[in-house]
Amino acid sequence: MGDKAVLRKDQLEISLRNEQELIKEGTIIDDNPLDLSEPFRELCEACRKGDLKLCQEKITAGVNINARDSYDYTPLILASLCGHYEVAQLLLESGSLCERDTFQGERCLYNALNDRIRNLLLQYDYSKSTDPLQPLAAHTASLLVREQPKTSDLEVTAGDETLYLHKFVLAARSPYFQQKLEGAPEITTWKLPSAIPPQAFGTAIKYLYLGEPPRDLRSGPGTGFTESEVFAGIDKIAKYLEISTLVDSIIDSGDRRLARQRRTIEIARGRDQLEEWFRANILRNKTVLDTSKVCDVKWDHNNPIFADVLLQADELPEDVKLRSDEDGNRAGLPIGPIGSSSTIQQVQESTLFPCHRAMLLRSEFFQTMFNSPFREAQMKEHLHIIPVDCSPDVLEIVLTFLYTERADFPLDIAVDVLFAADMLFIEKLKTKAAIVISTLGSGSMSQAEAARIRGNEEDDLDIYAIIRAAWMTRVQRLEEFAARYLAYRLEAHIDSPEFAELIQESASRIKGRQETDSIELLDDIRFYLSERFRLRFDDAGIEEMMEEPPQQEIIANNAVGEDVEKVTSGIEAFDISQDKPTHINGDRLPEPPVPNQQDRMPVIMTLNGEVAGDESTKDAINHDILLGRLDQILESLNLDA
Repeated sequence: MGDKAVLRKDQLEISLRNEQELIKEGTIIDDNPLDLSEPFRELCEACRKGDLKLCQEKITAGVNINARDSYDYTPLILASLCGHYEVAQLLLESGSLCERDTFQGERCLYNALNDRIRNLLLQYDYSKSTDPLQPLAAHTASLLVREQPKTSDLEVTAGDETLYLHKFVLAARSPYFQQKLEGAPEITTWKLPSAIPPQAFGTAIKYLYLGEPPRDLRSGPGTGFTESEVFAGIDKIAKYLEISTLVDSIIDSGDRRLARQRRTIEIARGRDQLEEWFRANILRNKTVLDTSKVCDVKWDHNNPIFADVLLQADELPEDVKLRSDEDGNRAGLPIGPIGSSSTIQQVQESTLFPCHRAMLLRSEFFQTMFNSPFREAQMKEHLHIIPVDCSPDVLEIVLTFLYTERADFPLDIAVDVLFAADMLFIEKLKTKAAIVISTLGSGSMSQAEAARIRGNEEDDLDIYAIIRAAWMTRVQRLEEFAARYLAYRLEAHIDSPEFAELIQESASRIKGRQETDSIELLDDIRFYLSERFRLRFDDAGIEEMMEEPPQQEIIANNAVGEDVEKVTSGIEAFDISQDKPTHINGDRLPEPPVPNQQDRMPVIMTLNGEVAGDESTKDAINHDILLGRLDQILESLNLDA
C-alpha cells in the first residue's frame, strides 16, 4: 500500500507540472485561478466554518467558487477537509469542479474527511456528471430538429436542405445576424449562395445553437464538396458570422481535456450572449399598465424583438395601491382640493413580457399548452396574451431562468418562486428555490447561534408557511429543512398553537391512518432533536448521562467525605454567629476571601427551571423535557405516534 501511495503522489506531481506548463503556454486555461480578493476569502472562511448561509450569499454575489486561495485550497477542498457535507453539496450543485483527472480534483477526493463526503464528490466527478449549463445548451440545440410545436420564424435554404431557424437566437449569438435582422425583421426566408458548402453553413448554425462541433467533415455523396473545401467554407463562414472559436473547436476536438474546456467556455459565452440579449430586448420592452387595459394591447408578429407570445403577470392584491385617474399620478395622494373632479381609487396593474415560445418550451406547462388544440397554440394576427398566476417579479425570475439558466433571488421571494416553478413544472428552478430557502434559512442553527454567528437577529422566516409549501410542492429537501429548523428552535415553537396544528396536519396527510402509524414531521423533529443534542455532548448517550454516577465517582466522593471527617475532628472552636470554624488543631484559620462578582460561576438552568451541574447534564435533561412536551402535544391531540 505504501508503494502505491508513493506512486500515486508522483503521478499527481507530474500531472500538476504538466498542467502548469500547458497553462503557461496558453494551451489551456486555469480552472482554479488564484484569487486573493476579500469576497473570496470570506467564502473560504465560510466553507471552513460550515456557514451555509454565507456560502449561498457569496455564490449569489458571483464569487468564483472554483478559484484557489494563497495556500492552493479551493472552497470545495476546504468544505470537504473540514467535514461540512451540506456546504460541499451546495458548492457542487452550484458548479464546483471535482474531476479526478485534475490535480485539484484528486486533492479534493484525497482530503475528504469521511466516506460520505468522498462518495458525494465521486457523484459529481465530471466524467459522471454534466456541465451546469448543459440543459440550456441541449434545449437550444434541440430547436433545430424539433418539429412540434412549430417555433421557427426563418427558413434558410442551403442546397437541397432547409434549416428552420429562430431569429432571436441568431441575433443574440451573431453580430452579423443581429445587424441583418434589425434592418429587416419581417424577413422569413433566405437562400444560401451555391458556392457555400451546405455542411459548412449547417456546422456554423449548429455551433450558434450551442451544439458540439463535428469531428468528421466529410461531405455526403453528391454534394460536390471535398473535406478540405468544407473546412475552408467553415473558416470563411466563421469569420463572416464573427464566431472565431468555431475552427479552433473543430481542430481541438481530438483532445478530450482541451475539447471539454473549449466547449465549457463557449457554452458560458453563449449563455452570456443570450442573457445580454434577453435583458436588452425582453426586459427592456416589458410593459406595465392597468389590468383593465390589457385586452387593448396589440402586438404584431413582425416586431423588432421577434416575440411570438406575451405573458401577463398581475400585481398581487396586497400590493395594489391607491392611484389617481388624472395625469398618471401613482403616488396615492389627492390631486387638487377636496371635491374636485380628480378621484383616488384602487387600480391593479399588470406587466406584459414579450417572449418566444421556443424558450418557454423548457417548461412542461407551456410545452403541453403549445402542443394542444386550444387557442394559445393557434396563430392569429396579433400575439396571444397568456396570463401566468404569479407576481411580475416572480415571472421575471422564471423567464430569466428559462432564457439564461440563471436563478438568483432573495429569501423573501423564494417561496413564491417555488410555487411558480411547481406550477410550470420547472424542476431545476424548483430545486434552486429549495436550496435558497434551506441555505439562507440557517436551518441547523439555534436562534441564539444564528444571531451570534451572523451578527444580527434571527431571520424573518415563516417556517410554518415553508413546511406547508414543501408539502404542497412535494419537495423532500424542504420538509427535512423545516423539521431541522423546528428541532433546533423547538423551545420557541413547542407552546405555539400553530405548532400543534402543524402536527395535526402532518398526521392527517396519511390516508387511512391507523392509531399506531407514525407522524412523518414528528419523526423528523425527533431525529434532528437527537442530532442537535448529540452534537453538543459528542456522542455521549443521553440515557448514560441520566444514569447513576459510575463506581469510580462514588469511591472518590467517599474519599472526600473521609477527609472532611478527619479535618472536622480537629476543630476546637466554632463561631456560631458566623456559622464557620475559627480554629483547627489550635491554629486560627485565615479569613476567607470575599468572593468577587466576576468569579462566581454562572448558574446553569434547564428548561423547567432546575439547576444543572454542567452543560452536558443540562442538554440531557432538556432533551428529555422536549421529548416529553412532544408526547403531551400528542395526548392533547388524541394522537398516538
